[in-house]
Amino acid sequence: MEELRERFLKTYANVPLSMRDDIVATLDDHDKPISWDVAYLEVRANTGVADQILKKLAELEMI
Repeated sequence: MEELRERFLKTYANVPLSMRDDIVATLDDHDKPISWDVAYLEVRANTGVADQILKKLAELEMI
């Protein structure tokens, strides 16, 4: 999972500021879509949701 975190952080750093509010993923067990900024907060806090986000982004080949 650490490798996915590193890949996410590198990708996030290259996302233009104007696009960080854009939806990046939706999770099956959450009603609301996840933006880059929300994903970043979850990853930094190392939450269980962060693990789901990282797996989803890797599955979508976004990181």
